[in-house]
Order: sequence, then structure tokens, then C-alpha cells
Amino acid sequence: MRIIIAAAAALGALSLAACGSPAEKAADKQADAVETQGEQTADAMKEQGDVAKDAAVAQGEATEDAMDKKADATEKAAEQKADAIEESAKQ
Repeated sequence: MRIIIAAAAALGALSLAACGSPAEKAADKQADAVETQGEQTADAMKEQGDVAKDAAVAQGEATEDAMDKKADATEKAAEQKADAIEESAKQ
């Protein structure tokens, strides 16, 4: 039993020593850098999506305004034409 306990203690000590090895620290640092870069890239992509959405909304509103003006002009022209037809019928 003492041999098992000693072996487990030795294995645990080796595991702890490996956690603090320079290679593992370097790998952890590299992994953190990759994760940070991924988060920054994702944030930039989300921002680009927001900008594109805002531009699309603005373009849609401009198109809507232009179509409203065109529709108003078409309606006014039709009213004027109808009025002219009615006036010509009275003469």
C-alpha cells in the first residue's frame, strides 16, 4: 500500500512540475494570444455587420423617400389630368 501511495505522490509531483514547465507556459501564452485574436476578429466582424446593416437601412430609407416622391408626383399628375378632362367636358 505504501508503494502505491508513494507512486501516486511521485506521479502527482511530476504532474505539477509539468504544469509549470517553460514549454507549457509558452503553449498557454500562445493559446491565449490565439483566443484573444479570435475574439478581436469576431468583434470586428460583428462591427462590420452592424455598419453594413446601418448602410442598408439608410439606403432603404432613401429609396423609400424617392419612391414616395415619385408616387406623389404620379398621383398629382393623374389628378391634374382628371381635372382637365372634367373641365373640357364642361365646355
